[in-house]
Amino acid sequence: MTLNIGVIGCGMIGRDHARRIQQVLAGAQVVALSDVNAANAESVRKDLAPQARIYETGEALIAAPEVHAVLVTSWGATHEPYVLAAIAAGKPVFCEKPLATTAAGARRIVDAEVAFGRRLVQVGFMRRYDAGYLALKAAVEQHTGAPILVHAAHRNPAVPEAYVTPMAIHDTLIHEIDVFRWLLDDDYVSARVLYPRNSERSHTQLRDPQVVVLETAKGVLIDVEIFVNCHYGYDIQCEVVGEDGTARLPEPMAVDMRLGAKRQSTILTDWKDRFVASYDVELQDFIAAASKGGATGPSSWDGYAAAVTSDACVQAQESEGQSVAIELPARPALYK
Repeated sequence: MTLNIGVIGCGMIGRDHARRIQQVLAGAQVVALSDVNAANAESVRKDLAPQARIYETGEALIAAPEVHAVLVTSWGATHEPYVLAAIAAGKPVFCEKPLATTAAGARRIVDAEVAFGRRLVQVGFMRRYDAGYLALKAAVEQHTGAPILVHAAHRNPAVPEAYVTPMAIHDTLIHEIDVFRWLLDDDYVSARVLYPRNSERSHTQLRDPQVVVLETAKGVLIDVEIFVNCHYGYDIQCEVVGEDGTARLPEPMAVDMRLGAKRQSTILTDWKDRFVASYDVELQDFIAAASKGGATGPSSWDGYAAAVTSDACVQAQESEGQSVAIELPARPALYK
């Protein structure tokens, strides 16, 4: 049976996911589209999914009988109501991050899913599906011994002028927040943020770079450098130090060249290129689970834990080096 998917939000990421479903992945088709800008939905239908019907609202799309599952790729503030509507309709839903713009909103989604009694939500934390992170997790579990430290960096070549200090957490660090919980099978208990001098490419509303220090329940210390105006490229680094050895995230595959008396290889500049394959794998995973009426992968609980941690990290940004506690309630049995 082919899974009929409705896409809410037909901007860059929604369009790209529609392309994946129609042209790359197996077992699904896009049958419905909705966007606050009707021209976006019409463009996706014309170019990628001529069979799709356009709905004026996301709620109408979710209620449509031909829609078996939903992709929420609209702007962040709309995610919570759309995901709640999908749960109420009993339809599997893939939601790009953030699950909700507040921890309270994410908790409402958790509570609704628990009340429904079956997992329906997958959150778009694609790094769990990246071949490099999967290899790193296997190395940590099988070879390096119990983790003690993690050293990481998230570097962007540049960001728009509208990018301000809290966005380093909500828009950038959010992926590390999730992937390290998964990588270490651990939860966070505290956060601190430290600032060196500001980069000359930054501005008065952005402290850049910054270093976030997270402590986990098992006693692992994680330091993450966030540098969003590093200029040279898009660069994701991670090294885990264990009892018996270390393991480092593999670099993206690149041809090593010797030219002009220099040894060199290309560094990517676009995050979409760095994680393009993981987007394919995560959506194929969603299609497989949704075809059986459920969801796997990053859960609503993971989205909630990320939201709670993000809020604590923003508080730590404002407290100039002071430690901020991170507290999560007991994990519901649905997510164990």
